[in-house]
Amino acid sequence: MKSLRWFGAILLAALCFAALATAQVSSQTPPPSTGRSDLGTLDLESLLSTKVITASKFSENLADAPGVISVISQDELRRFGGLTLQEVLERVPGLSLTTSYFTDRSMVVARGDQTKPNGSHILFLINGRPTREVMEGGLISDLMEAFPINALENIEIIKGPGSVLYGSNAFSAVINLITKKAEHNGLALSGFGGENGVKGNSGQVMIQRGSFNLFGAGQFHQNPDWNLDYRMPPSLVGYPAAPVVPALQNVTLEDRSAGAYLGANYKNLTFMSSYTEWRAPSFVRGTVARNTWRRAFSDLGYTAKPNDHWDMNFNATYTRNTLDNYAFPTIGRDSYELVFEWTNFVELGHRDRLTFGTLFNYIEGTETYFGLGFPIDISNGTRPGGAFYGQLDHQLSDAVKLVGGFQANKVEGTGMNVAPRAGVIWNPTSHFSAKALYSGAFRAPSLDETHLNHPGLAGTPGLLPEKVGTLDLSVSYQANRSQATLTFFRSRLTDSIVGVLPFGQARYVYANAGETTIHGFELEGKHYLGKNFYLTGSISYQADEDASAANPIPVPAVTAKAGFSYRAENGLTIGMFDNYQGALRTIPDAVNPGPVAFHLISTHVRYDLSRFLGSSDKAGVALFAHAENLANHQIWLPDLGDNSGDTLPVNRGRTVYFGLEFSLGKE
Repeated sequence: MKSLRWFGAILLAALCFAALATAQVSSQTPPPSTGRSDLGTLDLESLLSTKVITASKFSENLADAPGVISVISQDELRRFGGLTLQEVLERVPGLSLTTSYFTDRSMVVARGDQTKPNGSHILFLINGRPTREVMEGGLISDLMEAFPINALENIEIIKGPGSVLYGSNAFSAVINLITKKAEHNGLALSGFGGENGVKGNSGQVMIQRGSFNLFGAGQFHQNPDWNLDYRMPPSLVGYPAAPVVPALQNVTLEDRSAGAYLGANYKNLTFMSSYTEWRAPSFVRGTVARNTWRRAFSDLGYTAKPNDHWDMNFNATYTRNTLDNYAFPTIGRDSYELVFEWTNFVELGHRDRLTFGTLFNYIEGTETYFGLGFPIDISNGTRPGGAFYGQLDHQLSDAVKLVGGFQANKVEGTGMNVAPRAGVIWNPTSHFSAKALYSGAFRAPSLDETHLNHPGLAGTPGLLPEKVGTLDLSVSYQANRSQATLTFFRSRLTDSIVGVLPFGQARYVYANAGETTIHGFELEGKHYLGKNFYLTGSISYQADEDASAANPIPVPAVTAKAGFSYRAENGLTIGMFDNYQGALRTIPDAVNPGPVAFHLISTHVRYDLSRFLGSSDKAGVALFAHAENLANHQIWLPDLGDNSGDTLPVNRGRTVYFGLEFSLGKE
């Protein structure tokens, strides 16, 4: 299996290097759209007939899909811009900005489910294929900061469990990054720069030759360094294994990322690959260190059609993650997952559709400690697993659809686990729909949680998977120019894997302990005032029924978001978005700035100059400008994971940049 790991890594590196060499790196805003989902240029009926694919693995109307789904369209990506996935996903109803002290520094949390110091309860898909980190159990920071935004056609976000079709980690949300495909030959390059050293560049290439098409995109960006005073929380003083640090440190925090994506299709064969890398600081027992996160992803797929009513997919998916930490606790990680999957879609008459499949996965990883000047493996393990899943969609009547499904999975070292799904979807008219859904999900124990042998923390073989069951009640309205959805949800999390200190022992161990119930609601809407003006907004509320004053979930109970955009026929686009995060519990003994409510306001301006420069319809030139955190608030959030009872720095304040974009093959 190690040879497979290195073969996959070498193949992936070669393909990403080719994409970077062809496209150059990076971007902040997508180049000219292919027109497939640009709602601003269509007849405005797209909101009434929005198609999604993530909930059932096949294309269906949003109103018919068995999930509570938000869609970020190509039109919204162009109207509001954004440098990173974090900035884009912060606009989604039910998602909140969050962070932790060490191994996952850039995260969003879905529906308040931040019970762990990482992003392991959100599963990212790239064109429907899972990309998981398995050493800790689901780190997502590199994707949040480095996946190339200019590669995206749209993003589908399922709030709630998705393990029936996607397995481990599809716990509180599934985020599907759907990339562009080449529909013509084209090339786009852009570069930008701004105050305090912010800079970046991007590129994309499209090649189409008969049945073959290739799309590649890359992105690099460097945010301004953040110079600040960080005070050592008194609760962390005297930790025996940690180096002594000053009570007050003046530190400079860096933020650098690079990412690339390559996708190719030939008849029934598909291949895609991506690479993401992010450099940023960590905060462990008062030590401010530099970390580097890397992820290599690839997928080979083949589709077949045995008859007119039966389609099937075969996929081999590979993800490798590394983490390098260059000061205390001075560790390195290297892990990978390999998934082989067979999926079937069968039409059983005009009222029934069956989705079923099976998969085998294998994970392997090593964590190494370098603090003594030579490497010591403190975690090293492998684990196979397998699953069978099925989902039946039955059209009971013209207005009522029933959905039922399950995934039965077996992970080595644990018993059989079953994740269920059941729901009723009612569409009395083309404009109104209602959904009552119940779904279960699981997260398998990570390699560290079962194999770690560290002086301060030990893994426990035989841990049970974490589980969640969620009830969603949702009503929606869809019209040519409008969408609105109100959803009430209730989630019960059980068998949470946490570090506990057994009586009479000197080090913590991982154990299944605790139960959490979270409930709340989400109200979201979109509206086009003609083809030029666009409005979007949402308000979300969630509460942890089991929270105590000493240990609340570090997520605001209330978030409110609103955006406004204008796109003119002369090529001018202006967008502004406000992401309000409500107040958190006050930390009375904090020595660093406390967590407060804030407005994270961004604005985006783009002006297509092609008409003034005599460019043809096949070439384009555009200027753009983007500002994040216009209110210039320095944002500090609770120190999740280090148990300091203090805060960590998250956002330095206002960042402004200006750029120029060139494109060939413009449509």
